[in-house]
Amino acid sequence: MTAAGLQPALDTYLAHLRDERRLSTLTCRHYRRDLESFVDFLDGTDTHDWRAVSSAHLRAWISAGHRRGLSPRSLQRRLSAVRGLYRYLQREGRAQNDPSADIRAPRERRRLPETLDVDAVSRLLDAPDTAAPQDDPLPRRDQAIFELVYGSGLRLAEVAALDITDAAGQPRELRVIGKGARTRIVPVGSKAREALGRWLAVRDELARSGEPALFVSRRGGRLSHRAIQTRLAELARTREMDQPVHPHMLRHAFATHLLESSGDLRAVQELLGHADIGTTQIYTHLDFQHLAEVYDRAHPRARRKRK
Repeated sequence: MTAAGLQPALDTYLAHLRDERRLSTLTCRHYRRDLESFVDFLDGTDTHDWRAVSSAHLRAWISAGHRRGLSPRSLQRRLSAVRGLYRYLQREGRAQNDPSADIRAPRERRRLPETLDVDAVSRLLDAPDTAAPQDDPLPRRDQAIFELVYGSGLRLAEVAALDITDAAGQPRELRVIGKGARTRIVPVGSKAREALGRWLAVRDELARSGEPALFVSRRGGRLSHRAIQTRLAELARTREMDQPVHPHMLRHAFATHLLESSGDLRAVQELLGHADIGTTQIYTHLDFQHLAEVYDRAHPRARRKRK
């Protein structure tokens, strides 16, 4: 008997992730790669039943990855994949115990995201583009994209996936589908609405007949993620920015600037579409000075007595 004894349950679980939980194609691909690596490892230990897998097997697999130089993040993802699989197997009655229950992967030192201050964003988005011809529609398209990413906190994949019907009537809100197929509503600011209006006035000059995408390439089809990244990097060079700029930096800037002004971490979590507020809390480290000022103003033990 070979690893074929493990594969049917794994295939059923991966189908569950794809069809019932509707995880993204990329996420499913990562789960498949990690779990098939585990299956290969188990096959080498002559283990062919998920019920027979022990914590010792899992520790040995994680250790082998660590010796090969896998990062703590990759090891954490591997462990998370096994945990998810065993939650499913236990629910389906295909396993009694979870070998990952008492195992922790090496912790990764959390890095602060790169972001831009308000002046840098203004320098990037507000300066007129004098290099492009006046009748070129691409700068209008790019401006609308970047204003939406910064003004609404969109992910790269979210802005690329927008359709022309989403922008009908230059709305004040957008419905976007984020990670894990979760839907959220985000506001659209005045700058983004203005930029959208200018782009919509010329979009049909580029778009193929019947093309649903809001943002299209010069060839008329949906604009790719790579093209958006490249155009933003080119704009940053044109503006002589001090650092390379990528779309996620504008999303980070959205979160940071909103938190600076409001101090409302829960609202920022909702606007970003984070399932876990712990993910959003990274932005508190970027603005500790602001939070300290809030504390000084609000906490009864911190407020100065009036003379």
